[in-house]
Parts: sequence; C-alpha cells; structure tokens
Amino acid sequence: MATNRTFTMIKPEAVAAGNTGKILDMIIEAGFKIKALKLTTLSKERAGEFYEVHKERPFYGELVDYMSSGPVVAAILEKDNAVADFRALIGATDPAEAADGTIRKAFAKSKAENAVHGSDSDENAEIEGKFHFAANEIV
Repeated sequence: MATNRTFTMIKPEAVAAGNTGKILDMIIEAGFKIKALKLTTLSKERAGEFYEVHKERPFYGELVDYMSSGPVVAAILEKDNAVADFRALIGATDPAEAADGTIRKAFAKSKAENAVHGSDSDENAEIEGKFHFAANEIV
C-alpha cells in the first residue's frame, strides 16, 4: 500500500550553491507539504550508516565522503503518491538524462553530484525519515 510521505535530502553541492530555496519552491509548487525540515551536516559515520545499503559497491567510499563534505537539508514530504511523484519531480540520476522541469535537470552538476536524494520506496522513505528526524520533529 502506497503511503503519502517520502524523504529527501538536498545534497551538499546544491546547498553550497545556494539552491536550497529554489529546490524547496519546486517541491512546494509540485504540491508537496513539508512535514519536517532541517539543515544538518552528516559525519562520515552517519553518512556511512545512511548509505549502508551501498557498502559493497565501488562508489560507497566516495559517496560517504561527498555526503559528509558539507551541510545538507533533510526533509519529510507529504502528498498523495509521494514516493513516485517525488521521483518524477527529481528526474533521472544523470542530469543529462533528466527531463526538462525536473530538479536534477535544473540543479545537478553531474551523476555523482545530483542535487537531491529521493527515497525509492515507501519502506525506505519511512526508514530514512526516522534516521534523520525524531518523532517530535515531524508534524
């Protein structure tokens, strides 16, 4: 059963480039409600825990280094069909393949520095949201 919440992070390069507000505007304009939001910096340990599913992949170390390289903006979003609709809004991982009007087409630098993370399933959205937010931080 599909849930109405998803999780996202605006990644370090997009925060550093000053694109947080523009990205949040796109999210809100697409009909999402922000249920939790925070600016935070992941330690290498926390980034490693978050991306543990990729631990055996060759890019894991670089991913952990990148995601702990500067502040990120974590958010829980709400909308009908949230996971699928948000995945459509962010676009393909490679910005060269992302559709016009998507977040990654507008703000990603590369496949590795792709501006935003978006949960890939309802189950992961719940896990990822709980990883970043205590219950009292979610409205």
